[in-house]
Amino acid sequence: MLVFHILTLFPEFFSGPMDVSILKRAKEKGLVRIELLNIRDFSKDKHRKVDDYPYGGGAGMVMKPEPIFEAVEYASCTVDAEKRKVILLSPQGSVFNQDMARELAKQEHIILICGHYEGVDERVKTIITDEISLGDFVLTGGEIPALAIVDATSRLIPGVLGSNESLKEESFSSGLLEYPQYTRPEVYRGLKVPEVLLSGNHREIERFRRKEALRRTLEKRPDLFKKLKLTQEDKSLLEEMGFGCQD
Repeated sequence: MLVFHILTLFPEFFSGPMDVSILKRAKEKGLVRIELLNIRDFSKDKHRKVDDYPYGGGAGMVMKPEPIFEAVEYASCTVDAEKRKVILLSPQGSVFNQDMARELAKQEHIILICGHYEGVDERVKTIITDEISLGDFVLTGGEIPALAIVDATSRLIPGVLGSNESLKEESFSSGLLEYPQYTRPEVYRGLKVPEVLLSGNHREIERFRRKEALRRTLEKRPDLFKKLKLTQEDKSLLEEMGFGCQD
């Protein structure tokens, strides 16, 4: 079982997303446990204050170190784990990707600290193992990144998804964007399903899907495409589509 502790000022944010679909089934199967800790519960202030003005002046408030330190210590004591990550969700962190999700799925315990206001006291960074961001944009707090990390990581745990094949074929799992998908009806408003998918020829279907995945990745995410190790067949498929030799 992989245990997540999410340290947040707004535990109510997570009511709903954690109790539907894949995450709900993962919890029911006993493969994932998700615990929410309200950082305010670890404040020594009678008003449960968790922020204060920054030393040196400046706009906004900074999250105090004491409640976060104590919340992390509490979470660490409740789970006996050799493989543990303590992650601060922060715009200064490394941008989250599928490789990170795979690495996190190997852990036994993940503590996610949701930042807020102008950030956290710098001393908090002495107790973290990683600092992660969702990208170069501003969010109100770390709750949305925490939810994204829990979802992306949980689905990689064996047994969480119904089919390992589904996992292998998803976008990013192989370094490629996923090929186009179709279902019934065969024709809708004059738009037809490609004939090859109706042929029953599994070799040709596989070839078509690989070709389209290559096309999509090259056209939509050239940054990902550059990282691919192309096979000789991949190069042949690209030449068929008129993309020329890709090295």
